[in-house]
Amino acid sequence: MSLVFRAPISIRFAHCDPAGIVFYPRYFELINGVVEDWCAQGLGVSFHEMHMVQGIGLPTVHIETDFVKTSVMGDKLIAELRVIKLGRASATLEIRMLGQEQDLRLKAQLVLVMAHVKERKAIALPVALREQMQKYLTD
Repeated sequence: MSLVFRAPISIRFAHCDPAGIVFYPRYFELINGVVEDWCAQGLGVSFHEMHMVQGIGLPTVHIETDFVKTSVMGDKLIAELRVIKLGRASATLEIRMLGQEQDLRLKAQLVLVMAHVKERKAIALPVALREQMQKYLTD
């Protein structure tokens, strides 16, 4: 059985447009925050460790997003992250954001590629990182 990474998200004033709903580009920042938390808490390697120490990163190279239901300032969401595919240098993730009633607010599928930061080219996922990611791979 695969793991699901969960992260709480508080919708803040800074996330919202003048109508008080989440402005859609802010969701991409929230998605990146979920990935960053997953790396640190779920995979055991922070973005700081990856980027500043190891010289590697996991940039998003593709994203598809369905904005299912609006969220407003003050909402408390739960993000759920699953790995749906692992390649040699890539990981395809699904992130779902749910409201307090388990109502789907957003569904995104994104592809991350392991890259050498300075050379800006794809490299194979390190073995230890791949092993951690496999724990979140859907059955």
